Amino acid sequence: MSSIYPPQCKIVPVNKGLTKLKSGQVIAVVIARNETNENRRLVATSIGVAIPSDKNQYGYLSEHHSYGETEEQAGEYAEDLAASMLATTLGLDYETSASWDQREEQWKISGKIVRTLNCTQSAQGIGGLWTTVIAAAVLIP
Repeated sequence: MSSIYPPQCKIVPVNKGLTKLKSGQVIAVVIARNETNENRRLVATSIGVAIPSDKNQYGYLSEHHSYGETEEQAGEYAEDLAASMLATTLGLDYETSASWDQREEQWKISGKIVRTLNCTQSAQGIGGLWTTVIAAAVLIP
């Protein structure tokens, strides 16, 4: 599975997307998963999305799994990763040492990247029990 956000793709609420799925249907999914059985270990997963302003152009989806990052940190990382991939293919310059907020502002000002977002989940391990976090983007035909 490629991490391409298809041209003309639309983001829909989960409840609307679920009505489009049928039992046994084969679908494309970009998924991030992480787990721990360590007490109090923080785990996170995130799917980042970067959508170009030209709806006929493809965007990017990224997946990220981490330990010790908050939901916000993991989400920003995944979002930055997807936006960086898109910026590279669009030929946009950026400072690798700049903060996410600075790069995001620069890319949006360029007019070529219209939106970035993330879907992130985190949890803390509980005393030897396995704890799993999952974030996913489901691409419905």
